[in-house]
Amino acid sequence: MSWTMPADLRIQVQRLWDRGDLQRAAVTDTVSWPLRLTLRAPTAADLSDRFEAVRDWVRVVADTPRVRIEWREWNHRVQGMQRLPAAVWIDTLQNALAFIGKGREAQKFEALWQQTAATQPALLAWLARRPIQALDMADRWERLLAVVTWLQVHPRPALYLRQVDAPGVDSKFIEAHRGVLAELLDLALPPEVIETDATGVAQFNRRFGFLDKPARIRIRLLDPALPSLPGCEGLPDITLDAASFAALALPVERVFITENETNFLAFPEVARAIVVFGAGYGGWEPLARAAWLHRCQLNYWGDIDTHGFAILDQLRGHFPSAASFLMDQETLTAHRLHWYEEPEPVRHDLSRLTNEEVALYDDLRFDRHRPRLRLEQERISFGWVIDRLA
Repeated sequence: MSWTMPADLRIQVQRLWDRGDLQRAAVTDTVSWPLRLTLRAPTAADLSDRFEAVRDWVRVVADTPRVRIEWREWNHRVQGMQRLPAAVWIDTLQNALAFIGKGREAQKFEALWQQTAATQPALLAWLARRPIQALDMADRWERLLAVVTWLQVHPRPALYLRQVDAPGVDSKFIEAHRGVLAELLDLALPPEVIETDATGVAQFNRRFGFLDKPARIRIRLLDPALPSLPGCEGLPDITLDAASFAALALPVERVFITENETNFLAFPEVARAIVVFGAGYGGWEPLARAAWLHRCQLNYWGDIDTHGFAILDQLRGHFPSAASFLMDQETLTAHRLHWYEEPEPVRHDLSRLTNEEVALYDDLRFDRHRPRLRLEQERISFGWVIDRLA
């Protein structure tokens, strides 16, 4: 039976709530009342063949609370004159809310709207666009407004999040709500204090003028003849912030980059060279700030898998002349006993690889040797590493 039942009518009204229409109607004139609901009613054939069922349906629909039934008289050729529902209407917002049990939540949304109109009217557009999300965060809304107000008073503060002194707000709260705060601040702050190039949650600090935790770069000196850094005599394994790394003046010609810590620690001696521990996806920008590094020959040693080549491709976006190291067909073939499976390979084209690298990458992404083939860098024999370096 496909006739509309009271539960179907509630689903229609609930759908309006889920879209945010009823919340917006509580504070604006976005919905015209009365509102007609969709009604699937019995046909003439149903009256002939299923008269008792039709009569039960009429009674159930007629007993539906909070709706207004529009009736019609139907002179049926078999059953005679019948009175059937022809349309169902919700006359007021209050009836719609009561019908689905959302009256209290609508009142809460009205309170959020009034509070925002009084303190941050520019954010009413966000409330109208995201009423469901606003209700989910009703218990935090006052603190979100406090962050917005603080940044209006202290635009581009050049401070750490820990230093924001807004009522009830700490750095963990801001970090947990960066997505919604970015949307609110984009509406509430003057365009000139927003760095629009910085997008996404990860760049929240740069977008709104907060300080980021300094990036750390870990290096080892591979040549005992290289001068030690001040205060680091006898320490080949050194960690620097990105600014200090950029300011180095080491007389090096080659820089190796490896994603594996054991390889980093065990990397053999190489004249006038250093090794850098990892960076991975999205981690090359701090290295790229070092002008001296662009004058060195860079060698990237990653896993022989699709992600290894994707990271190499990304590295070349900052260092176009960077070369791969031990990421070739000969190395892969020589270590067949150490082949494993890559969990989630990438499949898209990579535009910055050499012809030889593209050929191997295609073998991997198209499963030409075996599905999801991977050779991790730490599984390459150490003797092979030394021979290749020589």
